Amino acid sequence: MTTEDYKKISSEIPNEPGVYRFLDRKEVIIYVGKAKNLKKRLTSYFGDKKYMPHKTKALVKNATRFEYTVVDSEHDALLLENTFIKKFQPRYNVMLKDGKTYTYIVVKKERFPRVFFTRRVYKDGSQYFGPYTSKYSANILLEIIKKLFKLRTCNLNLSEKNIEGGKFTVCLEYHIKNCMAPCVAFESEDEYNEKIKQIVNILKGQIKPVNDYLKAQIERCSEKLEFEEAQEFKVKLDLLTDYQSKSQVVNTSIKDSDVFAIRMEEGSAYVSYLKIINGSLINGDNLELKMNLNDKLDDLLVFSIQYLREKYNSISPEVILAKKVKLIDDVQITVPQRGDKKHLLDLAEKNLKYFILQCKKDKMNKTRKQSSSERILSTMKEDLQMEEVPFHIECFDNSNLQGTNPVSSCVVFKNAKPAKSDYRKFNIKTVVGPDDFASMKEVVLRRYSRLVKEKQSLPQLIIIDGGKGQLNAAYEILKSLGLETKITLIGIAKRLEEIYFPGDPVPLYINKKSESLKLIQQLRNEAHRFAITFHRDQRSKNALGTELTNIKGIGEATATALLQHYGSVIKMKEVGFEDVEVNFSKSIAMKLEDYFLWGEEE
Repeated sequence: MTTEDYKKISSEIPNEPGVYRFLDRKEVIIYVGKAKNLKKRLTSYFGDKKYMPHKTKALVKNATRFEYTVVDSEHDALLLENTFIKKFQPRYNVMLKDGKTYTYIVVKKERFPRVFFTRRVYKDGSQYFGPYTSKYSANILLEIIKKLFKLRTCNLNLSEKNIEGGKFTVCLEYHIKNCMAPCVAFESEDEYNEKIKQIVNILKGQIKPVNDYLKAQIERCSEKLEFEEAQEFKVKLDLLTDYQSKSQVVNTSIKDSDVFAIRMEEGSAYVSYLKIINGSLINGDNLELKMNLNDKLDDLLVFSIQYLREKYNSISPEVILAKKVKLIDDVQITVPQRGDKKHLLDLAEKNLKYFILQCKKDKMNKTRKQSSSERILSTMKEDLQMEEVPFHIECFDNSNLQGTNPVSSCVVFKNAKPAKSDYRKFNIKTVVGPDDFASMKEVVLRRYSRLVKEKQSLPQLIIIDGGKGQLNAAYEILKSLGLETKITLIGIAKRLEEIYFPGDPVPLYINKKSESLKLIQQLRNEAHRFAITFHRDQRSKNALGTELTNIKGIGEATATALLQHYGSVIKMKEVGFEDVEVNFSKSIAMKLEDYFLWGEEE
């Protein structure tokens, strides 16, 4: 993606927090990032590249476009960024996955697992959560976990043998502040593992099961009249609720839901989708639908809901919309007027607004950028009475001098522009003497039999630089390959610029001022130039050859050195084996001896 491409859409990017994704030409997400200000952050990728890191340059070079999701706060952006990184594993986020630079929270695989920070990831069966780009934010999360659940922090080997053997001496003051003393069996392994299970839920963003667990503990303690312990669990529940209330992206008051917003503008319908699982926003997508005359907005919304739910394998029992519609699926439709669900609907509407602006900008840029080429190619389609617009055109020309060094060229234009990387040169291999018809047959056969074999794209139009004879020769080959109905074939005669079609003796005369004729002439001239240049190169290469280059093992460089030293081939024949061995090498002397038969002359 170039700086010019970015400038065309930069005015539509919001100055709001969010998460952005860079995608390559295969529509694969290659990088995920968060931003306090999306516009400023994305602009930084397309500024002065002089001081830009190499990795960033490579990212921008390999990206063809980007997309973004707007959220309400930088905190929300951090949570959503982590979700996307885990889900898509972008290759340019490799620094986030190598365990050396960023922070992870690990749940250690051991008896009575510990939970702590780490910067290294080991394949030891432990569970690693992250990476966290901000250790400050991760530290807040870990502190909340420590306040909710007392866990051991010591590095003791708590095997059954050590615990049952009374190997450890409990320090009550230490354990009251930190853990429940599993080392001396003051806490059972089942109770400890249940806490670990809830911690893993928190680290995965699945807060609802933790809420349910704490509420169950409050009820259990209340039934046993253990009110002080019940109050401790109530404080922990309030702490967790307070933490989650700060985020729109993760909210325990919302179950699994799909959020949709739709709007119609200028003959198109636009849809924004947010997928909520266990209170977490885990994915989002946008659609643009072209409307027909009889399409209704509600019908398009129903279609989009079914399509996106199937695409993202959603089985959420609730769909949040701005209005009621009839769905085939057995789901609950919610039309919120206020509260957290209304806030999520507003968030979808906000993303939809920016998506529409971006789509409109893309359409304007595309029209402005391709209008000239499309106009010329559309005119050519009408002039040549073709069924398809010729976005891909190829032109052939032969070149030889009295039958020597016969060559041919093939130039390729795509979208009315030269595609020089697709140009091809041909040395004529099967034709002896100046036979342009046979030469044309050979190169057309070699070119299109290979394209068919390799299943590459075929041109819509082929131009032959020559008269009826060469045109008919090329047509015979296309017919033998079964391509005569798939590709339009024409020939252009140089004298009056007539256009000939195979089997039609009457030429077509295109207006001399026509843009399509000028493009045909440009292709013909380019093919002629390319063929002449190649022919000259071949003649020059052969003219530089000497008798010495006919000797096996003697290349041009060695032949030049020998001629510079001895002056001529005749003098070289007279010097003999020893002189060449002294001045050059024994290997060269032996090659010359075999050729000049020095031993037999003696």
